[in-house]
Amino acid sequence: MILARQAAVAVGFVVFTACSFGSPSTFTVSNASVDPSYTCPAGANNARYDMRGTIDARNATSKAVTISTVDATMTLAAVKGAWLQKIGDRYDAGSVTFTPNSIGAGANTTLVVTVPSSCTGRSPNTPVASGDYTVTFTLKTSAGTFKLDSKDKHRILTG
Repeated sequence: MILARQAAVAVGFVVFTACSFGSPSTFTVSNASVDPSYTCPAGANNARYDMRGTIDARNATSKAVTISTVDATMTLAAVKGAWLQKIGDRYDAGSVTFTPNSIGAGANTTLVVTVPSSCTGRSPNTPVASGDYTVTFTLKTSAGTFKLDSKDKHRILTG
């Protein structure tokens, strides 16, 4: 009985060790988030503003990972009131600015992205409206291409 228990413990240790040390080292991105809202001034017409976002990056590889581009796409997920677009409409912001562009071996960091956007405000004496957008980021890196959605939505309000 004691030998069987010792053998079971030994097998468990070998499996645990193999899983721990045999795991591939990878580069991952997660936990994307964006500014919760922006209020567009009344009377504005395609007024430019910047939406900020963050993405957590973990480099468990033995080499630095460089990021060549970050693209952002905003997809209208919900509306309240009179909105100029319909649910499902997309705005491709294209390549956006971000920092840093390299993550060292074994390092964790938070990428900060700036997405150019624009809005059209409401006319005087019209009700306030809003649109909620899901933001999808696509990162092209030396470790491959990664795509992830923000965990929250970005709301544009007519002011």
